[in-house]
Amino acid sequence: MPEHEDSGGRAALVEALCVRRNAKRGLATGVLVAGVVFVVFVVLPSGTVRPTAYYGALAFVLAMAVAGLATAVLVAVRAYRLTQDL
Repeated sequence: MPEHEDSGGRAALVEALCVRRNAKRGLATGVLVAGVVFVVFVVLPSGTVRPTAYYGALAFVLAMAVAGLATAVLVAVRAYRLTQDL
């Protein structure tokens, strides 16, 4: 099967599920959640024992995990709504 036919089907699916938009929203959600957690547990107490860079790395991991989860949920909701229209 030619590659351009296969990618057209994938591209149509990605477009129908609004993956780009949902990925942007998921990333924004992840960064917001990680920022709030970082501020509440690291900045406000100001008595952290370990270097702040460690907490920054943990905040990055939390942001990416929440972003991935939020994106997956948003895409799944979009897919569910599209199947209801069939």
